[in-house]
Amino acid sequence: MTPSEAFVETMVANDVTNIFGIMGSAFMDAMDIFAPAGIRLIPVVHEQGAGHMADGFSRVSGTHGVVIGQNGPGISNCVTAIAAAYWAHSPVVIITPETGTMTQGLGGFQECNQLPMFQEFTKYQGHVTHPHRMAEYTGRCFDRALSEMGPTQLNIPRDYFYGESTYDIPKPSRLDRGAGGEQSLNEAADLLATAKFPVIISGGGVVMGDAVEECKALAERLGAPVVNSYLHNDSFPASHELWCGPLGYQGSKAAMKLIAQADVVIALGSRLGPFGTLPQHGMDYWPKEAKIIQIDADNKMLGLVKKISVGICGDAKAAAIALTERLAGRTLDCDATIAERKDKICAEKMSWEKELDEWTHETDAFSLDMIKENAEETPFSGGEYLHPRQVLRELEKAMPEDVMVSTDIGNINSIANSYLRFEKPRSFFAAMSFGNCGYAFPTIIGAKVAAPERPAVSYAGDGAWGMSLMETMTCVRHDIPVTAVVFHNRQWGAEKKNQVDFYDRRFVAGELDNQSFAEIARAMGAEGITVDRLEDVGPALKKAIDMQMNEGKTTIIEIMCTRELGDPFRRDALSTPVRHLEKYKDYV
Repeated sequence: MTPSEAFVETMVANDVTNIFGIMGSAFMDAMDIFAPAGIRLIPVVHEQGAGHMADGFSRVSGTHGVVIGQNGPGISNCVTAIAAAYWAHSPVVIITPETGTMTQGLGGFQECNQLPMFQEFTKYQGHVTHPHRMAEYTGRCFDRALSEMGPTQLNIPRDYFYGESTYDIPKPSRLDRGAGGEQSLNEAADLLATAKFPVIISGGGVVMGDAVEECKALAERLGAPVVNSYLHNDSFPASHELWCGPLGYQGSKAAMKLIAQADVVIALGSRLGPFGTLPQHGMDYWPKEAKIIQIDADNKMLGLVKKISVGICGDAKAAAIALTERLAGRTLDCDATIAERKDKICAEKMSWEKELDEWTHETDAFSLDMIKENAEETPFSGGEYLHPRQVLRELEKAMPEDVMVSTDIGNINSIANSYLRFEKPRSFFAAMSFGNCGYAFPTIIGAKVAAPERPAVSYAGDGAWGMSLMETMTCVRHDIPVTAVVFHNRQWGAEKKNQVDFYDRRFVAGELDNQSFAEIARAMGAEGITVDRLEDVGPALKKAIDMQMNEGKTTIIEIMCTRELGDPFRRDALSTPVRHLEKYKDYV
């Protein structure tokens, strides 16, 4: 067969049915046979969107997401998306056709060295060194993406799609992950047997390992509160009596107060990333004296960020089962206080819910000024500017149970961490540690392709929305209906908050003068709804989801918000400015 056929047949062997990207001459010979192979190429507006779509697809399906583009600029456009996928541990395969071998190094059209671009954000880079090795390298990239749970790159010189050879199409190789070492599991069980107040952190590994039920069983055996690791709000069902909410920025005070009391913490499927355990709400809640049991499939993560007592290199599901079995026949020190601890969990959760209900707006001096100023202005349709926290609460109430939600980076989107709760895994997608704008909308498009039967909703501020709104055309062109919520507050809120706190409200490049995003949506062929009354927030979301699920319509909901701002991401991220030159003396 030809190398193009070997490439396509290897993808077929790995059950690839969707690829996101923009067509290009570099891979056109292979693209020509995608359709008869059962592979749909979904053309996007910008390749960064394609990379995010592949990410969203993989996070929902648990399988590969695939992105492809033209050599040079098409590939360089994907770097940000692959970096985001790397920190989300998404098994995305980026296929990077490159300049032909006969002109490499001569500075030809669309030539660049494509491997160094992605070396920091891939688990493996396969460069096809000869056309005869096309199937081998293709298969290895797909295997390594799943075995190491992260992006891999398949780099193919464009002339290597042509020719012919005899190929052995490799069968997919999948790891059977174990629970961890016997010694470490036994040490963890012994430690748990003496714990007085154990707490479980349910991390991203619980979602990726399909381990929610096993996490529940372990939590119920211990009577332990379960907190979600940062931006993994879907790693434990919110309706469960032991669920306490997320840690990290704008997380749950209940979760923070309870983990602060822990004498033993089980970090199940979590690398304990530094941003996810930062002080928040004025609380430095990480329990300094607690014994930490960390379970991660990547041994390099064990003890990397937090000092641990026991490290288990194992699969989250298998490890939770093994620990639960080891505890099943034992009398535990915490058995006598299960009822007492459940009452404490319930009380903390009720207190936090009451606080959220009453937290209708921000109360810092700048926000109060903005609320007063906004009260004197009029949005597009004559209503009022809405408080973001009230909007987020109303959106939460209107969410269907089976919803998938993606959030962008930014002030209002990050505050949403306090309000987003889920009943099943593979429901919540954020840009994780990379924190790039323009993430949410294309990611939810990819998620919708993977699970068309589920409602799909993205959150973005008006700044981040400007980076991704063009993918509305992808939804309309290719019948991928989603719902996008845009918080229209006319500013780059997260960074503007730093100018409030450190730079005496000297606003440089923070203001946004926007057109109506609802009108832009209608011009693109989607539905557009502008909301400027609080009572319309929930009905607007329900209407949009109904149109998504029953009419195949993409809807952009533009919510007119005040300019008030929540807490900054990190109060230690900047220092008080010092100026020595006379002409800058007032800039302090």
